[in-house]
Amino acid sequence: MATQSMDIKVASNGRMILPSSVRKAMGLHGDAKVILTIENDQVRLSPIGHGVSRAKALYREHAKHARTTDQFLSDRADEAAQDGVTPQEDGK
Repeated sequence: MATQSMDIKVASNGRMILPSSVRKAMGLHGDAKVILTIENDQVRLSPIGHGVSRAKALYREHAKHARTTDQFLSDRADEAAQDGVTPQEDGK
């Protein structure tokens, strides 16, 4: 899809309306949820289904490797140790 820019008014209460052409391009119909990502001074809206699709693809990629929970936790502890993070600092 080509990059497209447009001006959209943001009301004083923070609400804005996505034009129908934008909703159609994003595959949004009726009530819908989107993921809002802020990077530096840029805002990106993504249909929530795209995030789910990406998560499923990542799962399929990593699920190919048969690992037990203990192996996963051990690998995570090794990664944290390499980063110099103790389990307490890592929220565990």
